[in-house]
Amino acid sequence: MSGFLLTEEQKEIRDLAREIAQEQIKPLAAELDEKEIFPRETIDLLGETGILGCAYPEELGGSGMDFLSFILCMEEIAKVCGSTASIVSTHAGVSMYCVELFGTKEQKEHYMPLMAQGHLMGFALTEANAGSDSSGMITKAVEDGDNYIINGAKMFISSAPANEFNIVIAVTGTNAKGRPEFTAFIINKDTPGFSVGKHIHKMGIRGSLTAELIFEDCVVPKTQILGKVGEGMKVALASLNAGRISMGAQALGIAQGAIDETIKYVNERQQFGKRIAQFQNTQFTLADLQTRVDAGRLLLWRAATLKDQGEPFATEAAMAKLYCSDLAMETTVKCVQFFGGYGYTKEYPIERMMRDAKITQIYEGTNEIQKMVIGRSIGVK
Repeated sequence: MSGFLLTEEQKEIRDLAREIAQEQIKPLAAELDEKEIFPRETIDLLGETGILGCAYPEELGGSGMDFLSFILCMEEIAKVCGSTASIVSTHAGVSMYCVELFGTKEQKEHYMPLMAQGHLMGFALTEANAGSDSSGMITKAVEDGDNYIINGAKMFISSAPANEFNIVIAVTGTNAKGRPEFTAFIINKDTPGFSVGKHIHKMGIRGSLTAELIFEDCVVPKTQILGKVGEGMKVALASLNAGRISMGAQALGIAQGAIDETIKYVNERQQFGKRIAQFQNTQFTLADLQTRVDAGRLLLWRAATLKDQGEPFATEAAMAKLYCSDLAMETTVKCVQFFGGYGYTKEYPIERMMRDAKITQIYEGTNEIQKMVIGRSIGVK
């Protein structure tokens, strides 16, 4: 990207994602939500077309593009289906990034091509009593010869029933100050002692199946350690920083999708002898929302570009996620209002968009956590 202009390559991958989203994903979105169906064929298609791996090197099965290209694709997908966007974000925006950043040569060569094709990898950090305060986790990994034995459980794991592998953060000891140390492991779904627990029914992103993971004397070889022993929190923080850009793009896409649907509706719907679009309140409200969505897009592009350039981007990622997720919620609520009673029904996608928007203020760090990150970065201590 030069200034505010996308390269031809970036435009091409964005346009491909838009075509797939509008023609293949949008027609399925309502059914995925209604019946809690995982979009397996869609994920396979995104793998086949190179979108899942677009931000990763060709030698590792990717398309050799940049993270901004991936963010462009994320927005297009999220415009029509928050569930699919959530799945793609966790897999390609979080887990793949961590394997590329921390994986051994053997791990990268084995997992990255599979992941680019659509073999999903989840990220398991959250526990029932360890959400925003991840240091409170109690899942433990005990050294046993060439293996670690893991016991515990993880909660709210995205795509859990469909994931073939998971990055799992567990306690492996304590440091000199008596505080827990953490280590990251890649655990395959057929690992002895590993199982998927209860399915969690959600308000939104219902096609992104969420469940708990259970570890009962789960035997994991030391070769499956991701990064270094005792440095699992580095993996977790890296996942959160990249994930915040991805989740911000999901939120932005939902907001833009809501505006797009609302514009179509107000240009057709008549009240008091006029199209709703002719009322000044409609024009002013949608103009304001679109202006703010464009501002959010630039925040996302800044964070993604800094990441691509190898510069620090944690604060900018937090700003983008905070702004875009709050905006997604506000935008969808206001857009539902334009639809009147129809906005409260499943006849139009706007009610689903409002439900899908809420989670973007919560996962990858609640927005209260984003404000803490931003505050500390600007010297508020």
